[in-house]
Amino acid sequence: MNNTNIFRQIAYFFLYILIQIFLAKNLVLFEVAFCFVYVGFLLLLPLDTDRLVLLLLGFVLGLMIDSFYDTLGIHAFACVFIAYLRPWLISLLAEQEVNYISIHQTGWGWFSTYSLPLIFIHHLLIFFIEATSFQYLATTIVKVVSSTLFTFSLVVISQYLFVSVKK
Repeated sequence: MNNTNIFRQIAYFFLYILIQIFLAKNLVLFEVAFCFVYVGFLLLLPLDTDRLVLLLLGFVLGLMIDSFYDTLGIHAFACVFIAYLRPWLISLLAEQEVNYISIHQTGWGWFSTYSLPLIFIHHLLIFFIEATSFQYLATTIVKVVSSTLFTFSLVVISQYLFVSVKK
């Protein structure tokens, strides 16, 4: 990764945090669908990102979000976990030549197959750790599924709005 890409990723890092804190934190549908659009940063990092850097970025990103949500490491844990799973999932799906991750480069099917499980796992960890028991299992599962679909929709919309189509 060259210096231009590093500075671009740093800008994206802070942009995702600001969007999450000032906009997405207040986006809640029917008290069950919560938006954690900051996960898009981890999903869209370049493919040549070193695993250790990926884990550190996940930790710092989650810790920053935890500091604004007053959650004691829940987001950090979920981000580190999906940062750990990301290279494995990419290698599992990489039957086609992928230069960078975006819906324009990889197509709708590949991007959905890649991002939906990671978003689902992220949300599953957050909501089950937050619930601390299985007493409200049905409510928690509804939150996980609806929040996953909501977050995925916003990540896809942001891809269509803000990512240029490279040929």
